[in-house]
Amino acid sequence: MLKIENLTKVYPNGTQALKNVSFSVKDGEFLAVIGLSGSGKSTLLRCINRLIEPTSGKIFWDDQDITNCSSKEIRKIRRKIGMVFQQFNLVKRSSVMTNVLTGRLGYVDTLSSSLHIFSSSDNKKAIESLDQVGLADKSHVRADSLSGGQQQRVGIARALMQDPKLILADEPVASLDPVLSHSIMKYLEQLNKERGITVICSLHFLDLVHRYATSAIALKDGELVFQGLPKQIDDVQFKAIYGQDAERVEII
Repeated sequence: MLKIENLTKVYPNGTQALKNVSFSVKDGEFLAVIGLSGSGKSTLLRCINRLIEPTSGKIFWDDQDITNCSSKEIRKIRRKIGMVFQQFNLVKRSSVMTNVLTGRLGYVDTLSSSLHIFSSSDNKKAIESLDQVGLADKSHVRADSLSGGQQQRVGIARALMQDPKLILADEPVASLDPVLSHSIMKYLEQLNKERGITVICSLHFLDLVHRYATSAIALKDGELVFQGLPKQIDDVQFKAIYGQDAERVEII
């Protein structure tokens, strides 16, 4: 279980991105995080694996206080936390295979990591991960030759290389058209249901939340303003989260 207690983040410029946020996520859940741009969604996800250091509060994962871990300990924890980024975060000039293998960097020694040397078993695992997202035949092409949807699938394959127990997906479909959005969400749903991987995914479109998430939270100006089931986010709740002038847009 992941448990967040009174999480607060204040940036050096004084911006308070998170304000005493508390919630919990059971193992195997698919949690959607919603809210306007700037509401704190990305900050929240990055605090969970300490890519961003919280100002105060606690984060517990499997009863371990992540906020109190040393750098060495957090590196071990990150092995089991995959990250999927909005802008894919690939090395565009490198091959798909090379990008996917970077998901194993937390498991190899420093020398092998610096020289980008991986075992035959890691290479086999990379092909299997690419096959999971339907891209095994693209392993040796450059990442920048792929479409946006394909690049995001490479990002998912890279996260799979970590054998994750948790995947943090930071607006993974924000740069994609509706058809590709559903494709990416179905891959995340598959990993959640078939492998039991807990998924925390920030999203903008409410229909995606209703379709794929098993639970949801909403942030507004850094504060938690909703926690519950996706079906509880009706039109009234939607406007409370996004504002009275907000209009729902659906992805077909």
